[in-house]
Amino acid sequence: MPNFNETLIEDLRAHDGQATSGPFLGRPVLILTTTGAKSGERRETPLAYTRDGDDIVIVASMGGAPRNPSWYHNLVANPRVTVELGGETFQADARVTDPEERRRLYDRHAEVFPGFRDYEAKTSRTIPVIVLKRVATAAVA
Repeated sequence: MPNFNETLIEDLRAHDGQATSGPFLGRPVLILTTTGAKSGERRETPLAYTRDGDDIVIVASMGGAPRNPSWYHNLVANPRVTVELGGETFQADARVTDPEERRRLYDRHAEVFPGFRDYEAKTSRTIPVIVLKRVATAAVA
């Protein structure tokens, strides 16, 4: 039986990146594919996102858990990731934000997803904020 993330990924892929039911209905969600820091295997994770200009912003909240999610460790070790968003798939480079940028982007993210305020209050760790910058594709001559 598929777990929640697997079911959500199937739903997003079947509907051009739009969740059709559950807690992500009507919310901006992407599929992030990272390379395992230890295993080297591809790992897919659905994540809520916001935008900062052309960049995509994701937050390693893990619901306010005391540790960072596995996908965060993977992208720190291997910052080139694959993003599926709105029915499109592309490569992006991941960058963990500095403290000032983190605060600004986290607050903006929490405006869209108010639950993130609770996550920050639940944990003693600083929840990382990551910017995904799309990798330019080479023009075909």
